Amino acid sequence: MKHAKRHPLIFGTLILTITGLITRIIGFFYRIYLSRLFGEEGMGIYQLLSPALSLSFSLTAAGYQTAISKFVAANTAGRRSDDLKTLLTGASITLPLSLGVNAVLFLAAEPIGIFLLKEARTISMLRILSFSIPFAALHACINGYFYGKKKASVPALTQLLEQLARVGCVFLVTGADLSEGRTPSINAAVLGLTVGELLSMLIALICLYIHLYPDASVLSLQNICPSSAVYRDLLGMALPLTANRIVLNILQSIEAVSIPQKLLLYGYDTTTALSVYGVLTGMAMPMIFFPNALTSSVAVLLLPTISENHAKGDREAVWNDTLRTVKYCSLMGFLCLCGFLFLGDWMGTELFHSELAGHFIVTLGFICPFLYLDTTLSSILQGLGMAGRIFFSNVVCLLIRLLFVFFAIPVIGMQGYLWGILVSQLVLAGIYFFCLYRFFRQNTVF
Repeated sequence: MKHAKRHPLIFGTLILTITGLITRIIGFFYRIYLSRLFGEEGMGIYQLLSPALSLSFSLTAAGYQTAISKFVAANTAGRRSDDLKTLLTGASITLPLSLGVNAVLFLAAEPIGIFLLKEARTISMLRILSFSIPFAALHACINGYFYGKKKASVPALTQLLEQLARVGCVFLVTGADLSEGRTPSINAAVLGLTVGELLSMLIALICLYIHLYPDASVLSLQNICPSSAVYRDLLGMALPLTANRIVLNILQSIEAVSIPQKLLLYGYDTTTALSVYGVLTGMAMPMIFFPNALTSSVAVLLLPTISENHAKGDREAVWNDTLRTVKYCSLMGFLCLCGFLFLGDWMGTELFHSELAGHFIVTLGFICPFLYLDTTLSSILQGLGMAGRIFFSNVVCLLIRLLFVFFAIPVIGMQGYLWGILVSQLVLAGIYFFCLYRFFRQNTVF
């Protein structure tokens, strides 16, 4: 353990992985509870909110969290006032943005639900969801600060408490409905999401105060007041990232909304189409992404580590981190592939009471080696300043999936989309490896 503490990437990954696994185990049983309580169609309706949530987070927080993490990590002088200025600058931008998105989602929930999501039952859910946006934005900025400081314990703690609050809220609300003979509404799941974001934001603020308290002088107005230079630098990185994420989320939103519509062309009725979509996105995909707790933890901490070594010109350290990442992520992906191939059908029938979920899990198991690699390779490229290439790669990946959505699903059903996911992940991995090969060759690492 002492050895791990001397290596922030290893120690931070350990903390985030343990917390991520606990969170995903809780979330795993939570998904089972939701699927049995609301059924396949209810899960499909709930998953239709994903585009709105992802797009809102991309617009208000994602780019700023990454920028804060990168600039805090690259602060070689180590001045805490500079780190705090970066955080406050990001927060001063994201909060007004998130409040604006909150208002738009709440006031325009009806047209969004009917005309964009094509499902009127999402209207009340969108209104509840809208209040989570400001909480998530501020929480993301604080997480970016602590990731940059290589203090992964704070984001890990807030992640765990957020999940506990979400699950606890849903259990209490649905339990009260069931005890009084009422049928629980899927709105309870959205309420739990909002409550979880609120609690995690409050805990993050408390942790930030505790972190800064020993050096109260850093909180003086002179030290923390953001300057135009800080705004310029932060926006210079965050705006392209935000624009990239928005474009990607728009494509993902088109994909998510189109899948049920294309299943109708395949011959399903509305209920069956939503049920199949719910099985894929609410049951099978979370199972495939469950082992990703480890690679996601590595990816989050690789960004500041790679950024720091790249800023120092230490190409050998970047090369060694990349080699270790590829080796261990490939091994984990292969083991998960074998596990899903042999146990996928059992997982579907025994855990979710759905043979279709088992079929999806087995088929999606083939993407594991590439999916887990792509998560970490993307973070390495981000740390090397290749945000543009990541954006291009992801656009290509999404366009491939959209081609399968529009042309394969109407002919062969959901199986066509599963093949699209596999092809897109293969292409994405190939592009990422090519970009890294070019970087190391140009920098004479080999």
